[in-house]
Amino acid sequence: MTGEGLLGPYRVLDLTDDRGWVCGRILADLGADVIKVEPPGGDPGRRRGPFYQDLPHPERSLYFWAFNLNKRGVTLNLETADGRELFRRLVAVSDFVIESFDPGYLDSLGLGFDELRRLNPRVILVSISAFGQDGPYAGYRATDIVGMAMGGMMAVSGDPDRPPVRVSVPQAWLHAGAQGAAGAMIAHYYREMTGRGQHVDVSMQQAVIWTLMNETPFPLPDFYGFDLRRAGARRTTGRLVIRQIYPCRDGYICLLILGGQAGARSMRGLMTLLEEAGLLPDWLREFEWETWDMATPRHHPTAQAELEAIESLLGELFRQRTKSELYEAALKHGILLAPVNTVTDLFNNPQLAARGFWVEVEHPELGTRVTYPGPFVQGTLNPARIYRRPPLIGEHNEEVYCGLLGLTRSDLERLRGANAI
Repeated sequence: MTGEGLLGPYRVLDLTDDRGWVCGRILADLGADVIKVEPPGGDPGRRRGPFYQDLPHPERSLYFWAFNLNKRGVTLNLETADGRELFRRLVAVSDFVIESFDPGYLDSLGLGFDELRRLNPRVILVSISAFGQDGPYAGYRATDIVGMAMGGMMAVSGDPDRPPVRVSVPQAWLHAGAQGAAGAMIAHYYREMTGRGQHVDVSMQQAVIWTLMNETPFPLPDFYGFDLRRAGARRTTGRLVIRQIYPCRDGYICLLILGGQAGARSMRGLMTLLEEAGLLPDWLREFEWETWDMATPRHHPTAQAELEAIESLLGELFRQRTKSELYEAALKHGILLAPVNTVTDLFNNPQLAARGFWVEVEHPELGTRVTYPGPFVQGTLNPARIYRRPPLIGEHNEEVYCGLLGLTRSDLERLRGANAI
């Protein structure tokens, strides 16, 4: 792929485990030559399920596959002198190094940023860790749930009368990896201007905090007049608590109830649906939605009671219809409503199909094709694309070590015997 794509001319050494995989995946989708560097025997994340056809094997981990598309793969043991020397040679001909080791590990091997930039003054090192490379928590380890808790996400997730919950699938390390890719691109822009690489330090905790910037940019009680709290299937606007998620006949829908000029058309559309279903009471027929301003409910002391009565009527309406029926009605009447899509819904979504989001990738070692989510972004001149299945363990050792560094096959045999690759 080198030479194609937005990052076609550039090479990335990806030393990450599952805490940073997505960083390399993003750079690979943009066309960079990403070389996944694993210990002999493979990345431990390969042993995490689910597995293809439910057959546990390090070469069949769907978890590993998802984040390691478009990468080449080599094995390398940094704990050996030969392995470290091989890594130094790779750094000299690479543009980025990304890693997710515990802070200080690379320094302990004599492979910290000072050594890397001595080998290659233009190299950019991206380090992804739980709390960053310095500070009192730098040496602490953390799982996804710890990141969600200490980043503040759990404090605003869940129902108000129950303990905090985390998002149901791991997200914290994905946010950190994505910010690592963004940081790499900003450092790359600076390098193109100055010729100098730098160390990009990513904290998972801070990455999670950034996902809450709509709620955490100011001292909250002073700004809002109250502390934000968990709202579950509801949201808080001013002093109103508004339901957003409703069950319907075959799942759930999300609805934005909004008054004033911005929401009047949507609310009148909902009133039309209520009337068609015989559920519209007289008191709602002439309701002045343009003046029902939720942003300043203190001027409308009955707003919460009115809102709850409307929500009850809408709940009865939605239970009678499917997600698809409600979505089509929303499009027709300009209602601020959307289906809550399941994974199956996404796989059959016409919008994603029209954009070619789902991509079939050949797995010759399995004799089949596997459907993957496609790239996260598209460009008009250099479209991101899927061009390589995830690597097998050490699949490109000869291609990289011999083709790139000039080693011989006998060199590789010696290095294998020394447990360096």
